[in-house]
Amino acid sequence: MALEGVLVEAVVGAVADTAVSEGGGILSLAFSKFALWMDLNGNHQDLMWEATKLWELRDGIRGEISSYRMTPQITQWMSQVEGMLTEVTGLDNKYNDRKNHPWKLYRRLRGASLSRDMAGKSKQVHGLWEEGKHIKAMLRLPMPVVGIRPAKIKYNSTLHKYVEDAVSFLEDPDIRRIGIWGIVGTGKTTIMEHLNHHENVKNMFDIVISVAIGKEWSEIGFQQQILDRLGLNLGSADINKNAQIIFEELEKKKCLILLDDVCCTIELEKIIGVHDLQTCKVVLATRDLAICKDMDVDDEIEVKKLSDVEALDMFMEKAGEYIKNFPRAVQVAQLVVKECGGLPLLIEKLAKTFKGMGGNIQRWTDGRRKLQDLMNEEGMGAVHQVLQFCYDSLDSNPKKDCFLYCALYSEKCEILVSCLLECWRMEGFTHNDGHEILGHLINVSLLETSGNKKNVKMNKVLREMALKISHERENSKILAMPCEGLKEPPNPKKWTQANRISLLDNELQNLPEKLDCGNLCTLLLQRNKNLIFIPNFFFASMCCLRVLDLHGTGIKSLPSSLCTLIDLRGLYLNSCTHLVGLPTDIVALKKLEVLDIRGTKLSFCQIRTLTWLKFLRISLSNFGMESQTQNQTGNVSGFVSLEEFIIDIDSSHQQGYRIANIIRKELATLEKLTSLKFWFPTVRCLYLFLMTNKAWKDFFDRTSPAWEDFSFRFQFAVGSQNLTCYQILESFDDPSYNSLKFINGKGVNDLIRKVLAKTHAFGLINHVGASSLSEFDMENIKGLFVCLIEGCNEIETIIDGTGKTESVLEILQHLHIKNASKLESIWKGPVLAGSLTRLRTIVLLKCRVLTKIFSDGMIQQLCKLEHLRVEECDEIEEIIMKSENSELESNQLRRLKTLTLLNLPKLTSIWAHDSLEWASLERIEISICPMLKKLPFNINNAPKLRCINCQQEWWEALEWSNDGIKQRLNPLCAFTSSSG
Repeated sequence: MALEGVLVEAVVGAVADTAVSEGGGILSLAFSKFALWMDLNGNHQDLMWEATKLWELRDGIRGEISSYRMTPQITQWMSQVEGMLTEVTGLDNKYNDRKNHPWKLYRRLRGASLSRDMAGKSKQVHGLWEEGKHIKAMLRLPMPVVGIRPAKIKYNSTLHKYVEDAVSFLEDPDIRRIGIWGIVGTGKTTIMEHLNHHENVKNMFDIVISVAIGKEWSEIGFQQQILDRLGLNLGSADINKNAQIIFEELEKKKCLILLDDVCCTIELEKIIGVHDLQTCKVVLATRDLAICKDMDVDDEIEVKKLSDVEALDMFMEKAGEYIKNFPRAVQVAQLVVKECGGLPLLIEKLAKTFKGMGGNIQRWTDGRRKLQDLMNEEGMGAVHQVLQFCYDSLDSNPKKDCFLYCALYSEKCEILVSCLLECWRMEGFTHNDGHEILGHLINVSLLETSGNKKNVKMNKVLREMALKISHERENSKILAMPCEGLKEPPNPKKWTQANRISLLDNELQNLPEKLDCGNLCTLLLQRNKNLIFIPNFFFASMCCLRVLDLHGTGIKSLPSSLCTLIDLRGLYLNSCTHLVGLPTDIVALKKLEVLDIRGTKLSFCQIRTLTWLKFLRISLSNFGMESQTQNQTGNVSGFVSLEEFIIDIDSSHQQGYRIANIIRKELATLEKLTSLKFWFPTVRCLYLFLMTNKAWKDFFDRTSPAWEDFSFRFQFAVGSQNLTCYQILESFDDPSYNSLKFINGKGVNDLIRKVLAKTHAFGLINHVGASSLSEFDMENIKGLFVCLIEGCNEIETIIDGTGKTESVLEILQHLHIKNASKLESIWKGPVLAGSLTRLRTIVLLKCRVLTKIFSDGMIQQLCKLEHLRVEECDEIEEIIMKSENSELESNQLRRLKTLTLLNLPKLTSIWAHDSLEWASLERIEISICPMLKKLPFNINNAPKLRCINCQQEWWEALEWSNDGIKQRLNPLCAFTSSSG
């Protein structure tokens, strides 16, 4: 061994002598090889680490997708990974051979080239890993839960108990199939909707699939609904093939299937192979107990009618407490409730209808008599009679027309409010009162609203009634077959008498060549993605058509008969990604008001003759990338009637800056423009627009606050940005909000201050030159509902209240702060009464030096805070700091519903005591908080807590002042993996 050491020294010395004699280049080469040999072990470790990451990523992708999702890109990547595995294994074998060779000299002399090969291969492996990460991010895997969050049901009510009973059955490993049954109107659908969104259910299953069956169901349609939910557009007419696809997709997942409105026995084994899916459970809702028996349910839940006392209590709650002051009203209510037969559906609708009559007792009495006269049927007929009464109680034909129009959409559809209001207006039902009518329909429970209030939907029983009324009512006849998996259109004879037709969200591949549709006013064909061709004479007879929605179809062009639609008001072509052509006589559409061509391949030149448009929605790419761009944009000023102009930025458009500046000049000439969505590349570009458009300049010069001045609507993005992030405050995108997104700005600009004073939703992105939001002036941020601070590495606090005498951010509802590397606190200085009193959401993400969330006096103002999320804030030790909140009353944070704490390495306390009531807390999630040893709960507080999401090893290590507390909370735990 000593001899080997001498030989190595001799070789190294000889190399050095030769290098010196032959010049510095050889010396450099010699020592670089020596360095490679010295780093052999490090390069091997790097290679194996990168390889391990790659194998894990490959296995993860394999586990997440079935063969039916395997695209050519993924297949090629998988093949490259397998080849790389062979090459890495070869290098690893060489390394081990040399490592185990008995001669050190041999190992050292041969190590340099191997070290170099491993370093190069490590880079290649990392490149493949990066590509795989991109592929995984692009996988369109289904969300665990979808659908509008249902209306709340009263805690401890009868319906609430039914939901909790169903959840307890699902938690039982021996129960795989549950039947929920009862007569119409008892609340079965409401129970199913709450199961779909229940926190415990979401934690039990990888995916929840909700399917509405109905009377007109088909096996193929049922399968297609499941395939659509799984994001697989592979359904065929072969039931067995479809069942195999569904089985293979679900066999590796824990799945819950919710089947609502089951009207006959369904052979689930045949349709989806459910018996072979050991981790799959099924809940079905039906009116018929025999169906539960036939489908072999393991347990049943009978949904019974409400008792007389429960029914009256529900009526009083829905109608409003004020009626208790009118004894005669209470007497009428008791009689009305008897007509409802204990059915919650009817009680709710009638209560809201009578509430709409106000305190006029005579109207209540007359209404009750009319209701009694109608009630001459039983069962479903009686239900429809009661709902008919609610419909008849609408005090104007426009309200009735608007209500019936909603039946065009499936009960499963989320109807976008802005689109619905627009259709009502184009049909002539409304003028400036659309919002008022919508609000009334919601208030009387004829429509249901979603949580964010951007969507509404119609209950299925109400929809059945609306369709029945439409067939009996003159000029309101509806042919509605949405979401039914249709591949062929209905028989042309069915089109003839219809005033409105809805075939949206189907699988249509063709349309009739000729039709007789002289009465048709609305035609909804959107999202039939397989529809690529429209026959030439398809529109020829539709002389009265006002609304035509083709968005999301696969069409490449439109036929010349489109130009015969001389009464057309609205044409929706957005997201027709293959659409390249319009008829040359498009100018014939003289009454067209609304046109949406976003996401198409149409050129602006093709629509520039439609200068009478009032609402135009377009993408920047529609202006083209050719040399004639100047000529195309030069025609924007010709649209002199435009009231709304929306321009979306395409991520692929490379000439965005230049085109945006050209369009900006044209915008200044549009005198009727009162609503604008646009991206201004620079603050100067925005300044020039305002300086050349007097109306918009006057709007921003006015001192009236944002919540009082509704004369103009805007969604502005200002500053250079990554074009893939062009949407404006996406999560809170609401047409009623004025929004400003200021990106990559510097300092505090006077013009931005002006715009901010009229803004409801503000995003400050990658900003420098400001240490707090207060520097934009307190008066200018008073009107904010939403505030997003992201990537602002010089922000130290959000609000500096030092020396202030007035409350701040009185109407702010959502505050999101992300990647603020120098943020130390949300609030600095005294918190004046009235500040933050409407704040509902606080999100803090990657604020690395933040130490204080709730400053002294701040928590007392947060009387409406519902959601708190703190993630990757390394220095947070206490959520509620004892030093800042020494005297908290027990009812503080009384509205808080969710608390999420993720990856907080120094967190030791949520609150040092168990003195808070946590009256509304429903869910907490805690992950990777190793120093947190206690929870702020006792035997009695947090009465509504239903889910604790955490890791089991962390839970078991917690310290408790009383074993009874752990016993109480333990059933609420939903354990996650250690990785969080």
